[in-house]
Amino acid sequence: MNRHSKMLKEFSLNKSQAELINKMQKSRKAVEVNANGTSGYKIKAGVNSGKILKHLKKTPVNI
Repeated sequence: MNRHSKMLKEFSLNKSQAELINKMQKSRKAVEVNANGTSGYKIKAGVNSGKILKHLKKTPVNI
C-alpha cells in the first residue's frame, strides 16, 4: 500500500500546484498595448515613465 499512497500524494500535490498556477495566471493584468493611438506599450511608472516600448513599424514595399 505504500506504493499507492505515494502515488496518491504525488498526484494530489501536482494537482494543487496546477490549480495554484492556473489561479495566478488568471489574476494577472494584461498590459495596455495600442492605447492612446500608440503602436507599442507605454511605461507608466519608474525612471522610464512615458517611454514607449516596441513600436510596430511597417516598411513600405517597393513595387
